[in-house]
Amino acid sequence: MDHMPENWGRPRSDIYGAYNSAIHNAGPTTHTQQPSITGTSVIAIKYNKGVMLAADNLASYGSLARFTDQERLIKVGKETVVGISGDVSDMQYIELLLERLIIEDNYEQDGHNLRAPHIYEYLSRVMYNRRSKVDPLWNAILVAGKKDDGSPFLGYVDLLGVTYSSPTIATGFGAYLAVPLLRKIVSDDGDEKKITEEQARAAIDECMKVLFYRDARSLDKYSVATVTTDGEVKIEQNVRCKDMSWRFAEHIHGYGTQKM
Repeated sequence: MDHMPENWGRPRSDIYGAYNSAIHNAGPTTHTQQPSITGTSVIAIKYNKGVMLAADNLASYGSLARFTDQERLIKVGKETVVGISGDVSDMQYIELLLERLIIEDNYEQDGHNLRAPHIYEYLSRVMYNRRSKVDPLWNAILVAGKKDDGSPFLGYVDLLGVTYSSPTIATGFGAYLAVPLLRKIVSDDGDEKKITEEQARAAIDECMKVLFYRDARSLDKYSVATVTTDGEVKIEQNVRCKDMSWRFAEHIHGYGTQKM
């Protein structure tokens, strides 16, 4: 039996000429150079009894608001939430990796569960490994949950494998627009102990409104995830920005009709 696919049913050389085997050369292996469908900012803040995250539901194809129902806050295990911005296909791959990780952990049945710091370390190794292969996953990731001692945990990982932890973190445009607003109430480590869940939610909602005003790749529909130090995870979907007004735009130079 001939096991070479290029020989299966090919035209006779004596009639049609020599077979061109170059058509089987797929060319060199290529990597993603620019994400095509992307999600914008994920924002997060610690408060006295947990961590709160938010991400809108828009996936943009370049400047086109293509998909308006993309969830980017992912529950991992029993008490961790991962928020991902950047390339949506890479996000789906990361979601698959995390699902496999949890399944393998459940096989042990040793009474221990993977917590946020463990998932955070795993993702940092995955991202750095792909970066070292010059084939990065084009994402920035926030991991929220609780530590082994019961205190809130919030960490950041990007496509280069860079990691850090802070009481307030945001990816994408949120790093410039949302973080200053969040730091008004939580500026230093330890300040989150003075912040209630209601104050954190008000700050999150205000940031999502500002991002919708200022970020052309954002949407006024978003999801909010709350992870408490008791291990409870609550994800609220289809939240809408409220009390919006565009009247401030009249005072922006270059917007609309200007009186000289």
